[in-house]
Amino acid sequence: MDTPKVIDGKAVAAQVLEECLSEAEALKAKGVTPGLAVVLVGEDPASQVYVGSKVKKCGELGFHSEKITLPAETSQEELLAVVQKLNADPMIHGILVQSPPPPHIDEEAVVRAIDPRKDVDGFHPENVAKLALEDPTGFVPCTPAGCIKLLEASGTQTNGAEAVVIGRSMIVGKPMALLLVSKKSNATVTIAHSRSKDLAAISRRADIVVAAVGRPEMVKADWIKPGAVVIDVGINRIEDASRKSGYRLVGDVDYNEVAPRCSAITPVPGGVGPMTIAMLMKNTLQAARQLSC
Repeated sequence: MDTPKVIDGKAVAAQVLEECLSEAEALKAKGVTPGLAVVLVGEDPASQVYVGSKVKKCGELGFHSEKITLPAETSQEELLAVVQKLNADPMIHGILVQSPPPPHIDEEAVVRAIDPRKDVDGFHPENVAKLALEDPTGFVPCTPAGCIKLLEASGTQTNGAEAVVIGRSMIVGKPMALLLVSKKSNATVTIAHSRSKDLAAISRRADIVVAAVGRPEMVKADWIKPGAVVIDVGINRIEDASRKSGYRLVGDVDYNEVAPRCSAITPVPGGVGPMTIAMLMKNTLQAARQLSC
């Protein structure tokens, strides 16, 4: 293969955010300021970083944002009360409870408590159903929505393509498969997972491989058909004594091995990661638009 096209998630995310900025300005001219509330329970360092970046992005786009930090010992009832208050707040169009919460919190119950019209993560059963029904008023989970944007930006033809999604989570794998098989994308989709027989052989069939399993560098070169497009959703820390931090970030794909076989591939970091926050901002705008009509 020739040198693969590296799909630059930072550049694509910047384009999405530029569109968001102009749409936010148009909404504000009509008296509507998009509002996002992010709720963090506990002091998980990674979650604090993610929440901080979401609040910062809201500020850059001129959104109203609220960061609600609750102690780790917050009860289920107290958290649900916060969610209900945000459901009723006309200044808030999008609600996000940062995952994962502490172990004593029933995350599914929290998701179901969020008003589906404000569920900008796209995890509420009503939005899952709308995704399956291809109803554009629903919210698509941010990471798979970002993956579709990257495929579009790279010029990848999904129509008639064979796609393999490795991973079956409700956050990425299943919604990704639904997006690829939709009438807009028209791919033929296989969902593979840890119990699939001969994952490598399944993956080798694909024109498009989406890796979302959370296992560092699991996908090797012999899993990939020459000329395939690879979208690597994984973000994993592995020890690296040569780095000041003591670790480096890698994806679910062994990039150095796999890249030479691909026509296009996303790097880690700098691929799918930047798209997730960009699509969250886009979903928040959609919520503001729909709630203010």
